[in-house]
Amino acid sequence: MSTSAAPIRLGTRASALATTQSGLVADLIREHLGREVELVEVSTEGDRSSAPLATLGGTGVFVSALRDALLAGSVDVAVHSLKDLPTTPADGIALAAVPPREDPRDAVVARDGLTLGELPVGSRLGTGSPRRVSQLEALGLGLDIEGIRGNVDTRIRKVRDGAYDAVVLARAGLARLGRLDEVTEVLDPLQMLPAPGQGALAVECRSADTDLVAALGRLDDAPTRAAVTAERAVLSTLEAGCSAPLGALAEVVEGEDGEELWLRAVALSEDGGLSVRMSATGPVTEAEQLGRRLASDMLDDGAADLMHAPPVRNTHA
Repeated sequence: MSTSAAPIRLGTRASALATTQSGLVADLIREHLGREVELVEVSTEGDRSSAPLATLGGTGVFVSALRDALLAGSVDVAVHSLKDLPTTPADGIALAAVPPREDPRDAVVARDGLTLGELPVGSRLGTGSPRRVSQLEALGLGLDIEGIRGNVDTRIRKVRDGAYDAVVLARAGLARLGRLDEVTEVLDPLQMLPAPGQGALAVECRSADTDLVAALGRLDDAPTRAAVTAERAVLSTLEAGCSAPLGALAEVVEGEDGEELWLRAVALSEDGGLSVRMSATGPVTEAEQLGRRLASDMLDDGAADLMHAPPVRNTHA
């Protein structure tokens, strides 16, 4: 593609993390497509409101305004945190590329350099994620887990100011913002499975722009695409019959007959007292089937009942 063509207008949320992520994709477009890129800030409902995400309709509130801008023709490309994407395809929108993924694990930023296990009983820990709340409760550390909203800087500042003893954030965002030195612990997926798609970016454009869809495909990373496809298949299958907090992580690993996909998932009751945890492996080329099969097995094992289960013990949520 020629550098003399008009700049590609890349839609982004206005937060520091969103513009940083969009800037990374802009650099990839310049490098691999030879096109200039112009960032266009788009305000979303999720950015304008301080209400809990669940009351706004979930993470999709960060996506819809960018998709509207795409369909209106005011931007050519949109970049999202992939974990924010609804699993239902959007008419007229193509997921053109999933670039290489950042480390998908969750991370703790705590006062005095403490780890989760070192925080005293009753310490105030902030997170806005039901997935994190239920998995933290399952660890039985006796923490006072409270809801929190705001960007990365706001959340970390609340720890520095003493409003919270710790917060849990996606390591990927901290890495992209150059703030890994503030992390006091990176959580093993055995303790805390991340959200489906965490650490990955989604590059969308209009499906009718077939030349651009094809060009952006050069940014796609096959192992990342396979992993997030499997994770999102778990999510979409469970969404039909289970609204429990969910974590999922897939990785391309070396198997006996070459590369294969290893997928882990967990669904939990809100208080973390009950869970359905499973894993499965399969061909990288059958990522979606693997995810759907694992989720179906989880539903068969009682995942759909978790949200309606009586509390197993007292919580601090």
